[in-house]
Amino acid sequence: MIKVLIVEDSAVVRQHLKNILENGEGIRVIGMAENGEESLKFVQEQKPDIITMDINMPKMNGLEATRRIMETHPVPIVIVSASYDHGDVDKSFRAMEAGAVAIVEKPPGEGHSDYNSTAKNLVQTVKLMSEVKVVKRWNKTRQSGTLCECLTEVIPGQTASNIKAVVIGASTGGPPVLQTILSDLPQKFPVPVLVVQHIAKGFLGGMTAWLGQTTALPIHIAAYGDRPQPGHVYFAPDDFHMEIRGSRIVLNKDKLENGIRPSVSYLFRSAANAFRENMIGVLLTGMGKDGAAELKIMKEKGAITIVQDKESSVVYGMPGEAVKLDAATYVLPPDKIAPALKSLTNGGYKDNI
Repeated sequence: MIKVLIVEDSAVVRQHLKNILENGEGIRVIGMAENGEESLKFVQEQKPDIITMDINMPKMNGLEATRRIMETHPVPIVIVSASYDHGDVDKSFRAMEAGAVAIVEKPPGEGHSDYNSTAKNLVQTVKLMSEVKVVKRWNKTRQSGTLCECLTEVIPGQTASNIKAVVIGASTGGPPVLQTILSDLPQKFPVPVLVVQHIAKGFLGGMTAWLGQTTALPIHIAAYGDRPQPGHVYFAPDDFHMEIRGSRIVLNKDKLENGIRPSVSYLFRSAANAFRENMIGVLLTGMGKDGAAELKIMKEKGAITIVQDKESSVVYGMPGEAVKLDAATYVLPPDKIAPALKSLTNGGYKDNI
């Protein structure tokens, strides 16, 4: 039985979340707190398997509560936030930076068109994240020099000057890893970076704004017809597959792939066709197998492929599947991925090419 603590300032919403969670098999709500201070006391006295955390609360908000809990009595924390509130979204991603493992949208009331999907996602996320017994953290210490010590050689046939793009796929636990990677890439990074991050609808804008605070690279939510520019980062928008066709980004609403849209597989497959060996594919933490088989296709076409290691992954589904398929050229922790990208693109500077 998964023991849950709900932290939420609204009594009505607390009961709403309790009803949703306890309708999920194998979940029991053992406590409810109306602010961060109460949650700290509860965690000290009880041992919940997981916490659902609101952000905007009196006395102590969810961001500060997350920081304090992770410093004293680490427990997997899922942020349950209203995606329409810009301030809440910003604090939600800062809470992930502080150690929260996932963000989900606060389910609306019964009868709302999104109720079933958001309620199901909350239950699934709580079940999955409750299994993260030790919340993974990683060192963001900057690497000196341009070469990553983990790369002993570049793949035969590859040179630093022929890489045309980096494509990245991520799901659960991905935002802090993306922050680690993007914050360590230089402003003159010589190729575009295209990203699919699985995230609840409505949170993408807040995530890109949060990432933009710590990276020198311009970050965009991709638009149809965009021509990817070196040193720019493009995220697939909500509910659209993203592909590379010719030299432009194309968005579409083709059927769900691996149960989701946008799909990492969709982007990776198109990139493998567009760039063949002249690219780097990166697959990060996340549940399921989205992108794993397509990363293998990239590798078979001669591309360089990087997979996040098990120790730093909140969920080792996607990267684990890629490793099983022998799709990874390199298996690296987050703090070594950016140095690897710089090494494999001639030091990471346009002027060097």
